[in-house]
Amino acid sequence: MSNEAHYSYLSTTLEKAVILPVLVIESSEEAVSLAQALFAGGCTAIEVTLRSQAALSAIEKIARALPELALGAGTLLEPAQFEQVKSAGASYALSPGTTPRLSQAAIDADLPYVPAAATPSEVLVLREQGFKIQKLFPATVVGGIDMLKSLHAPISDVRFCPTGGVSLDNLQTFLSQPNVICVGGSWLAPKNLVADKKWDEITKLVESSLSKANS
Repeated sequence: MSNEAHYSYLSTTLEKAVILPVLVIESSEEAVSLAQALFAGGCTAIEVTLRSQAALSAIEKIARALPELALGAGTLLEPAQFEQVKSAGASYALSPGTTPRLSQAAIDADLPYVPAAATPSEVLVLREQGFKIQKLFPATVVGGIDMLKSLHAPISDVRFCPTGGVSLDNLQTFLSQPNVICVGGSWLAPKNLVADKKWDEITKLVESSLSKANS
């Protein structure tokens, strides 16, 4: 796909998602149940991070069980991981930061990619490469709302998925910014609820979070 096609896919996917759950799945056995619980609550896209040994297996299982869910792979730190997550079934990728090798690996793998930036210069470097949807990370550490407001006027054609420090308390403030396409967060799948397999509670948490986001 071209840069334009990647942008169109990510734009449609993330706008629809509103909140992108950032998941650390420790056991692939729980992967499908967790994804189903999130989907039942209204999640249309998720990010499975490569922070566990089970991540690739979890992506494979979710891709097979829930093809209607936009399945992203996150925390890509090595160029080789782009082909790995694509082969596992991920339809897009994200990173907590970006290097020239990572962005080129995404291009080579023909995988829609949300790279991360933390400064205006990083935003501009990625923009030059054609990445006009970026993750602002760690959002609240690098300026949060004030950073987004400062970036909007001079770089108005780049949109962000702020991640890191986003919560139910500040969700609406982030989403109200004109250059925010969605937000990322881990609160939709608390470790204790996942460990106890309380899938219904996760579904209710998603429903209440999306209700607040859309109010």
